[in-house]
Amino acid sequence: MRRMRGWRLAAALLLAVLTAAGCTDGVWNNPYPVSERRADTYYSSFDERPKHLDPARSYSSNEAVFTGQIYEPPLQYHFLKRPYELAPLSAVTLPAVRYLDAQGHEVGEGEEPAFSEYLLAIQPGILFQPHPAFATGPDGGFVYGEGHPELASAHTLAEFTELGSRELTAEDFVYQIKRLAFPALHSPIAGLMSDHIEGFDELSKTLEEAYRRLRETSGDSDPWLDLRAFELSGVEAFDRYGLRIRIKGRYPQFAYWLAMPFFAPMPWETERFYHLPGLAEKNITLDWFPVGTGPYMLTENNPNLRMVLEKNPLFHGERYPTEGEPSDFADGMLADAGQPLPLIDRAVYSLEKESIPRWNKFLQGYYDVSGVGSDSFDQAVRFGAGGEATLTEEMAGKGIRLSMDTETSIFFLGFNMRDPVVGGDSERARLMRRAISIAIDMDEYISIFRNGRGLVAQGPLPPGIFGYREGAAGINPYVFDMVDGRPVRKSINEARALMAEAGYAGGIDPETGAPLILYYDTSATGPDARAVLNWYRKQFEKLGIQLVIRSTDYNRFQDKMRKGTAQLFSWGWNGDYPDPENFLFLLHGAQSKVDQGGENGANYSNAEYDALFDRMKDMPNGPERQAVVDAMVEILQRDAPWSWGFFPVSYVLHHGWYANTKANLMANNSLKYRRVNGAERAALRRVWNRPVIWPLVAVGVVLVISLVPAVVVFRRRERSAAL
Repeated sequence: MRRMRGWRLAAALLLAVLTAAGCTDGVWNNPYPVSERRADTYYSSFDERPKHLDPARSYSSNEAVFTGQIYEPPLQYHFLKRPYELAPLSAVTLPAVRYLDAQGHEVGEGEEPAFSEYLLAIQPGILFQPHPAFATGPDGGFVYGEGHPELASAHTLAEFTELGSRELTAEDFVYQIKRLAFPALHSPIAGLMSDHIEGFDELSKTLEEAYRRLRETSGDSDPWLDLRAFELSGVEAFDRYGLRIRIKGRYPQFAYWLAMPFFAPMPWETERFYHLPGLAEKNITLDWFPVGTGPYMLTENNPNLRMVLEKNPLFHGERYPTEGEPSDFADGMLADAGQPLPLIDRAVYSLEKESIPRWNKFLQGYYDVSGVGSDSFDQAVRFGAGGEATLTEEMAGKGIRLSMDTETSIFFLGFNMRDPVVGGDSERARLMRRAISIAIDMDEYISIFRNGRGLVAQGPLPPGIFGYREGAAGINPYVFDMVDGRPVRKSINEARALMAEAGYAGGIDPETGAPLILYYDTSATGPDARAVLNWYRKQFEKLGIQLVIRSTDYNRFQDKMRKGTAQLFSWGWNGDYPDPENFLFLLHGAQSKVDQGGENGANYSNAEYDALFDRMKDMPNGPERQAVVDAMVEILQRDAPWSWGFFPVSYVLHHGWYANTKANLMANNSLKYRRVNGAERAALRRVWNRPVIWPLVAVGVVLVISLVPAVVVFRRRERSAAL
């Protein structure tokens, strides 16, 4: 009978293992605590902590993931309609615009105004999220002031016990626009707004001097300057919910800026609170804990672990759109039409610095959405005989779906038009630039380095932007021919002929009798960069040109661009708003990097192009504007200040339980429209992550059996010793 005790122990071990499996619902590797596995939670990741969550300073895409859900500027982009269309957000309607002369009188149609006035009506009844900045006592004064014990004891915002709120008013928008002008905040759009908002530059100078005096008198390196005490002549709250913004001349693109977090309201109470003693040292600042009126609030900011958004309990409410494109009905994008937003109550973003763990967790169902990296591309995507991208059988079998969208961005190789060799408006230089543009095979680049994720650019305007032309109407005739209805790059022999016509037959520099040497400046480094740079060398070798790579750090590269000492360079641009002006200005003479510090890195200047740009930028979309855009693009194609490069195509995977997935490349506040089926997700997680128990049981049984003889021997010796 004693010999059977070992088997009983093995059985007990097996029972314990099975019981443990049952207690965890069959999933042992779930990275989320049981208490937090809610059905209405969205799971994603981030690889770098956002630096700025202050809407006056934030301008990066990894920051917009959070700021877009928390802050509510006056306008937003309609979630479903294409082309992109502005819609009210915290405003009641789209702004009314009045055109005025210098004396403030309305001008007649066709007259050039001195000012444009944007009139906005703000929705009444909107409340800011609960926050200790608004907490008041019975006397109406703020609970938290200097000397309050919680200022010393609290290490996160969540540890403050008293919360409050108040209604949003037009003055909160005025305060935020003043913050854009405050030099101490270094807003990235301050320079642009000083060109457009009346009185902006004057206020900026006034605030700089006032802040300098305050620092001297207070002895504080970062005191709070109450911006309510200063006037901004071009911005006024004319009643509790009415806002007036005066713009110099015409600038119709200003409406797009009103859909960006820069123009979200900021209550003065939050700045007062975050400047209380001891908070900045513990990262309790506006850059870490934003305050908004949007559907979500940031309840946890732990950059070494995760960031958590939760539904704002005071959210004023919004409904899922009831209109969209015809395809939206068939794609199920209107299944939630009219439903109250947000559809997801909570979002958890976990820190993932490495791509492989992020990818594996997506496959296990622990992240709802994933990009497609180069390491996982072949596992996820395959190309058909016609070049179309589809999911592999493994992905399709898991119910995963693929979304592909051409981004409103462009990457290009630029020529410094100030350079005596590749620049200038001579026919010789134009022919050389066209030859190089033909030789640089962007189709090959996209295939090798981007797994096919790109669309070869024919000009500066990406798809989805007004003015973009498809097919033969948009082809660059200097680089491509239309063959069987699609653009085909001209042959390298044609490029060599252009080089010979330019005086560089066989790539030989006539002045030296040696191969022409060109210099390519880049900040790219590392093994991946070397492969790309070697590819560029081979493209130039087709023409007999020797390409010398000058690699440096990004700061040095930017310095070269500012001074105009780079000869060839690669750069890119992400559209801020869906208007051709936001791309065509990149080659406007007044935006010269060298002369004006602008975004025209090629320092291109063409009087005809500039005149057309000045006419086009203020025109409404329509046939007349399209004709002007066509003329501008033709000039650029002829002069070739850029080798046009490509428009990136994003590949995004999402699980079948994740709905309303239509990409909106302009909007940053799309989380409120998404929906998850938590029950389906939980069921599939159990299937995909079933623990393999039998090896543990087998090892346990073998271990117990191996102990049985030793126990038997020990018992026999013990019994004989007793006898």
